Amino acid sequence: MTPVQTTKMSNFRWVICALLFLATTVNYMDRQVLSLTWKDFIAVDFHWTDADYGKITGLFSLFYAIANLFSGKFIDWMGTKKGYLIAIFVWSTGAVMHAGCGWVAMNIEGYDSIEALRMVQAGSDAAVAIATISVWLFLSCRMILAVGEAGNFPAAIKATAEYFPKKDRAFSTSIFNSGASVGALAAPATIPLLARAWGWEMAFVIIGVLGYVWMGLWMWLYEKPRSNKFVNQAELNYIEQDNDLEEVKDRGEVKEEKAIPFLKCFTYRQTWAFLVGKLMTDGVWWFFLFWAPAYFSDQYGYTSDSAMGIALIFTLYLIVTVLSIGGGYLPTYFVDKKGMNPYLGRMRAMLIFACFPVLGLLAQPLGAYSAWWPAILIGLLGAGHQAWSANLFSTIGDMFPKSTIGTIVGLGTMTGGFGSMAINMGSGEFFTWAANQGAAFQFFGFEGKPAAYMVVFCICAVAYLIGWCIMKALVPKYKPIVLE
Repeated sequence: MTPVQTTKMSNFRWVICALLFLATTVNYMDRQVLSLTWKDFIAVDFHWTDADYGKITGLFSLFYAIANLFSGKFIDWMGTKKGYLIAIFVWSTGAVMHAGCGWVAMNIEGYDSIEALRMVQAGSDAAVAIATISVWLFLSCRMILAVGEAGNFPAAIKATAEYFPKKDRAFSTSIFNSGASVGALAAPATIPLLARAWGWEMAFVIIGVLGYVWMGLWMWLYEKPRSNKFVNQAELNYIEQDNDLEEVKDRGEVKEEKAIPFLKCFTYRQTWAFLVGKLMTDGVWWFFLFWAPAYFSDQYGYTSDSAMGIALIFTLYLIVTVLSIGGGYLPTYFVDKKGMNPYLGRMRAMLIFACFPVLGLLAQPLGAYSAWWPAILIGLLGAGHQAWSANLFSTIGDMFPKSTIGTIVGLGTMTGGFGSMAINMGSGEFFTWAANQGAAFQFFGFEGKPAAYMVVFCICAVAYLIGWCIMKALVPKYKPIVLE
């Protein structure tokens, strides 16, 4: 037997996957601090309305979308290791900076304390001035956060393509992508309690510092597989099994893969299929990520720091976390057991996951009986999204050369950001308008703000099926891009 055959394969690729999972967890916890504190803590201090919060979340999505236009190319240019380090440093710094917004607003408006801001009469000119300046201060911090966070998925997908063969990428992507739901799961159990114990400012600081800790781990553990001392030859052969070479015989240098020019990316249907998939569905996830705590507070009176409020959000994301990981295995089953090619197996799985959000249509009607119904149904919707997202990301590795993966991910995440901006900013204005209309606005038996929630839930329910149909029309069969 050859030495390669007798050497037990190392499994360091799963350590890298764990680091990607941790980074994504921190990424989503940093986003969640605002959504879990604005309604019951920050809005009280600064006199925010739903429209104010919608403006912040919507413009955050716009900043995120614009940053993603460049983040993928930046990651491809800097390389996975340096690019990821820079990204998490920027977003962690932006997260911590939120804590200073109250102090700056207080000094700009000439008040002695945050308590003085809070005591201003609601609806007065002074309250409007406080709300306006604080919104713009938070937007400044959200812009920095968005620029850094835009690098997370291009870097993580690029690292996955470097460390996993095609058949394992959906599963590994589903694992690190579940960090989004784990972060959202850990957030309601910790952030409102931190805000209640030490103030909402410390919640931003404590969660933001976690990113700096991750940077140390990444610097120590990450190198490309061929250069990583923790990856032995047997594991390297496994990682590179998709290469044209029959066997990787040594760790010598290989020819650098040619990248697709930026503008030429838009000439491929495969690019547009990915962009449509992100545009149609990312906003759904972000809507529930940003608005679920406010929904349970508005509709049922359970504040984010109450035992019931924490239990509802925790249950919602527990369902997302548990069910979404299995979503990455389904295409592997189709490939290994049913003999499908990776793209066909992924599209079959995505059609199944696209049906999960339809359950969102029942959230409002069943919510009349118990708040647990919306928590469970939105959790199932979120699980479907995460499984969909893991497979959608993996279609890039199936279709594009590794040298261009970061660019395509960045473009797709940009379009997803545009979709998120539309649904979040639109929802904030819509909710404020519907609340003012009261019984004058009705939809499916609901009136006022509950009717507005029902409208948005209907949009979310059908977005995935529409997106899948367009993707399938654009790329009906497996067709990887081959560069001349």
